[in-house]
Amino acid sequence: MGGGEGGEAEVAFNKTRAEGKDGRKGRSMELKSRKLNPVNTICYVQVLGTGMDTQDTSPSILLFFDKQRFIFNAGEGLQRFCTEHKIKLSKIDHVFLTRVCSETAGGLPGLVLTLAGMGEEGMSVNIWGPSDLDFLASAMRSFIPNRAMLHTHSFGVEQNVPSQSKDATVIIDDEVVRISAMFVKPRCSNEASCLTDTNVKPGDTAIIYACELPELKGKFDPAKAAALGLKPGPKYRELQLGNSVRSDAFDKMVHPSDVLGPSIPGPIVLLVDCPTEYHMHELFSLQSLGCFYEDSSRQTGTSKKVNCVIHLGPSSITKALDYQNWMRRFGSAQHIMAGHEIKNMEIPILKGSARISSRLHFVCPHLFPSSGFWPVELANDVDSEKNKTSLLQACETVSAANLLKFHLRPYAQLGLDRASIPSLSSYGDIVDELLKEIPDIEEVPEQISKFWQNRESNSGKLQDGTPLRESDWRKHPKDNPDIPCCVENATREDMEITFLGTGSSQPSKYRNVTSIYINLFARGGILLDCGEGTLGQLKRRFGVSGADEVVKSLKCIWISHIHADHHTGLARILALRSNLLKGIAHKPLLVIGPRPLERFLNAYSTLEDLDMQFLDCRHTLKPSIEAFLSDNVTESTTSQLENTIFAPGSRMEYYSRKPASPKDTTALANLKEILHESGLEVLYSVPVLHCPQSFGVVLRAKEKVSSAGKAILGWKVVYSGDTRPCPALIDASRDATVLIHEATFEDSMKDEAIARNHSTTKEAIAVGTSAGAYRIILTHFSQRYPKIPVFDEVDMQKTCIAFDLMSVNLADLPVLPKVLPHLKLLFKDEMVVDESDEVQEAVMY
Repeated sequence: MGGGEGGEAEVAFNKTRAEGKDGRKGRSMELKSRKLNPVNTICYVQVLGTGMDTQDTSPSILLFFDKQRFIFNAGEGLQRFCTEHKIKLSKIDHVFLTRVCSETAGGLPGLVLTLAGMGEEGMSVNIWGPSDLDFLASAMRSFIPNRAMLHTHSFGVEQNVPSQSKDATVIIDDEVVRISAMFVKPRCSNEASCLTDTNVKPGDTAIIYACELPELKGKFDPAKAAALGLKPGPKYRELQLGNSVRSDAFDKMVHPSDVLGPSIPGPIVLLVDCPTEYHMHELFSLQSLGCFYEDSSRQTGTSKKVNCVIHLGPSSITKALDYQNWMRRFGSAQHIMAGHEIKNMEIPILKGSARISSRLHFVCPHLFPSSGFWPVELANDVDSEKNKTSLLQACETVSAANLLKFHLRPYAQLGLDRASIPSLSSYGDIVDELLKEIPDIEEVPEQISKFWQNRESNSGKLQDGTPLRESDWRKHPKDNPDIPCCVENATREDMEITFLGTGSSQPSKYRNVTSIYINLFARGGILLDCGEGTLGQLKRRFGVSGADEVVKSLKCIWISHIHADHHTGLARILALRSNLLKGIAHKPLLVIGPRPLERFLNAYSTLEDLDMQFLDCRHTLKPSIEAFLSDNVTESTTSQLENTIFAPGSRMEYYSRKPASPKDTTALANLKEILHESGLEVLYSVPVLHCPQSFGVVLRAKEKVSSAGKAILGWKVVYSGDTRPCPALIDASRDATVLIHEATFEDSMKDEAIARNHSTTKEAIAVGTSAGAYRIILTHFSQRYPKIPVFDEVDMQKTCIAFDLMSVNLADLPVLPKVLPHLKLLFKDEMVVDESDEVQEAVMY
């Protein structure tokens, strides 16, 4: 463990981890080896409804066999979904991608890291995709520490592989299943506006997968065998295996067809991803699909009967007249429409999380405005949903529901199975359940509401949060002289902090991984960290269209360090923003982060347009930023660091990793403009103790002027990122309005906190207390504490615990600590981990 010199002697930390040298060496992370079971008693495909309610990511499809599991697509939220519905990730053998982009593969990095953390040697999984997969693998290796974690297999080696090949690419062909792939590239029939190869990104290629099970041999007829002179014995078995034998009584050969009933063709499932109208023409003319059309038998005699077609494209595509006509070519196949549909938005996919949100909303809607159930909003394709044509009725079509199954084996059960679909519940149902479970809770909402009523009557504000005139303040004496002026005079449109994820390491049933949205209202917003599922959480908090507006109005995204639980939602946000603003004049979004993050983003941008500008955190240290804002940009990197724990000659100099390139003055100029537009005086990064290039951040708003002309200092928000308590962060947090500090471990686990360079609850509070912060909000809790962490109420006078989707308005800070004791009543029996839930730390988080 790290020691210290001089004034830093009290800082205990793991020096090896801070240097980035603590990877688990020698872990093999071998692929699972399973003995196949050709005579499968159970086989089905199942819709895993990730993104169904929030429309932020592609649903996944599970192909289940007795001894093998295949998943198609691994969008953001897949891990959390599997935890919720008790689908064991350790049983997954193969992951297939229908496209290589953030919508279909956003959950892949977290999945790989979580599997690598399982068991003594770690686990891995085969990942399959077109040659574009190589770009994703290259990008992921910028933050995945061990190459053994990534077992990627790309097919269609040439990027310009002709999609009109008559033969599909066979990927897996064993005694259990044959899986083949067909390529669909975007084209358009209108030559004037046709897409060209030069503006088609690799991630635009879509894959159609065909999953074919072997045929079932006909039933053996002993009577026919006896009539042909066969005695019971080994020859019966040979015939059942498809081999001819000589009759025992007659001089003739007996063939399997003589004694077996007709064989039953193996069931076939197609997975079709047609993401845009530009893919439709190519899909409809795909020659390798010809053998699956019902009418192809008249031409070739080789038609294969398709039992089920799962459509992953959005309803705006799949309900188009041409698409529906194409669907009819599969005859009586069952069509499952698994793409985004408006009606699915009503039903939360993560019911455990929705239940917690509903309970918190009932108790304190001021801090928890999202009820867990949100009103359905109309989207662009709603009209096409209403105007279903008679052509659609000609197909066996159902809308997918979460966990809907289509059975393939045993043959007697072939068809749809709705038994696993979760039962519907409403906000009212959850509140009724809560009142029965904890009758005392009924009075709590009114008790909490009185805090706000008292605050409004004593704060010099009107009911809507507007400050009273200074002449009226004498009529409303302040009840607490310690309230900062920026809070006392705040309106509800100044600033609000929304916690999109408050867990650490990996997504869990109740807490997503780290992300914080600083809402500046009319002046836009800023994201601090962007873990997997950030977009989905924005959708749950602000609604589907509201979240799109949030993304479009983002001013910048700041990332604390390279660990995956803090940034793997970034590509999805950037890709969506680029798409939403297409055709609208705008600037690239500024992303501030550690240098390794730039390598990931640059590599990933080969797949999708991210439309971003990168700025190294080391260029945003306080001396550098203040010098730039004052137009003095002549300081050297060394002088920027000399007043920090990374000063030349200090024990931490080894991992300052001085910038390899000169300061990006263009990006800094953009930051200066962003600060002005956002009403901020400064944003700067603070080096902290966690891993190489780890940072906290300080945001300070500009001064305001009262109606009497008196200057009022702007608010100051400090976010720690992941860190041990450290002097640099304490100094940066002096007189902060809000300090958001990680509190990964409870107080009894200090040794673990030191080993992993995290903080305990008491340590985090001590940082804020030492710095004189007005309010401390704790976050980044270990998944050992699934609903509420362990804490000592004695330490919580000015401290609050963050929950997912909690929104803390600047004007509400005075009442914040008063709410926590009431929230504890919700979780009185849940202060420790549920032993039935596995707690698994992902590698390198």
